[in-house]
Amino acid sequence: MNAKMILTDLDYTLLHSDGSISGYTKQILKTCQSRGILIAIATARYWIGAERYIEEIQPDYEITTDGTLIHQRGIQVYSCSMDTADANRIIQELKGQNPDTEITVASGRRVFWNSHHISESEKLYKAVFCDYEKPLSGPVNKIVAELPDSRVAEEIADRNHCRLQGYRGEDWYAFLPEKSGKIQAIVELAKRLDIPLDDIVSFGDDVNDMEMLRICGMGVAVSNAVADVKAAADCVAWSNDEDGVAHWIEKNILAAGT
Repeated sequence: MNAKMILTDLDYTLLHSDGSISGYTKQILKTCQSRGILIAIATARYWIGAERYIEEIQPDYEITTDGTLIHQRGIQVYSCSMDTADANRIIQELKGQNPDTEITVASGRRVFWNSHHISESEKLYKAVFCDYEKPLSGPVNKIVAELPDSRVAEEIADRNHCRLQGYRGEDWYAFLPEKSGKIQAIVELAKRLDIPLDDIVSFGDDVNDMEMLRICGMGVAVSNAVADVKAAADCVAWSNDEDGVAHWIEKNILAAGT
């Protein structure tokens, strides 16, 4: 295929299970860029949670925060945010479920968090403490909280007309703008760059990657992906711990002379 962009998830896809990126993977991505193939990440992580990997990989574009933000080399080029009044209402409902629940809120590259252990967090040590006693006033791209079960999360999302996102093996739920997601961000980016979706190769492992794999010209699941994701993919690569993304690219794109 005529690959013009490589689009990959981070956790359990491009990254090893211990959170590292191999030198081999970085070399393959750099080779792609040297041949004119764009590299983009598409992750549920907040921008500050993905920053260390952005510095290592140096992608051309960063789709972060569950598809609500796109940055080009750290410069914001797209944002999908929810109504501020709705966002504040969701936060108060979450606090009503459990006053001690930890809540994170993304507003662009800034992340607010009501934890007193921010400095100890590997992912979010750059977050700003906020107890949410006063309403937020800026744009809100994503709200995340731990909830006892999916039913409670669904009820809150329904009442506030927002999109709900769960995560693999976790009790954390994200509340997102109703018309947001990785797909919307990918379509927007492809439009801006005038790249046909058929010329994009995407890689993923979790349920929030399924639509991404389906919409792109080639959707590749790593072998450690959940069953539904592998079923939705066009093909399956080696696992994340075997550098499956890089190996697939080298064999199917670089070796083919694309």
